[in-house]
Amino acid sequence: MGITAGSYTLGPESGRLLVHTTRAGFGAKAGHDLTIAVTRWHGDATIDPADPAGSSVTVEADTGSFEVQKGTGGVKPLTAADREEIEKIIREKILHSGRHPMITFRSSRVGGTAESFQVEGDLTMVGATLPVAIQGTLAGGRANGSAVIVQSRWGIRPYSAFFGALKVGDEVEIRFDLGLVPKQ
Repeated sequence: MGITAGSYTLGPESGRLLVHTTRAGFGAKAGHDLTIAVTRWHGDATIDPADPAGSSVTVEADTGSFEVQKGTGGVKPLTAADREEIEKIIREKILHSGRHPMITFRSSRVGGTAESFQVEGDLTMVGATLPVAIQGTLAGGRANGSAVIVQSRWGIRPYSAFFGALKVGDEVEIRFDLGLVPKQ
C-alpha cells in the first residue's frame, strides 16, 4: 500500500518515539543501555510522495514524559526504583523540564523518495536550536526512522555517576515507528 499525499496527525496513539542511550567510562559494565519512551508528544506531517520537497513535519515532545522502558546490560537488572530515579534525573538535571517543558522539531528540507527519505530541520531543546538530520522509510502506511543527537551540542552534560566512572554516552539515538493517521 502506498502513501497518499495529504496531512497526517502524529502522536503516541499511532506510534512510538524512543530514545536509546549507551554507557561509557570505566564503570560502564555496572550501568545500563536504556530505552526511554516519550509518552506525551504530537506532530503533523504533510506528505507528497510525488514531490518529497513539498513535504514537511513538526513534532513537539513534553520533556516531563520520558519513561524508562528497558535497561540492558549492567551487573544487576534495572529496578522500579532505578527507573524512577533515572526519570527524575532526566526531568530535573538533563532536560530541565521546569524551564524547558517542550522539545520541538521543525523540518526545513525533505529529500529522497517515499520509500527512503531524509528530513533536515531544527531541533530545539533546553533553550538551544540546532540542525538535525533524520533518515527514514515509508512502507505499509508506517514511517520508521532515526536520528543521532550529540547531547553536548545543545549544552547538555551527559549524566555521569561515581565521579565520572559511569557515564551516559554523549550520542543518543532517537527512533520513531509511526502509523500515518490522516487528519480529520
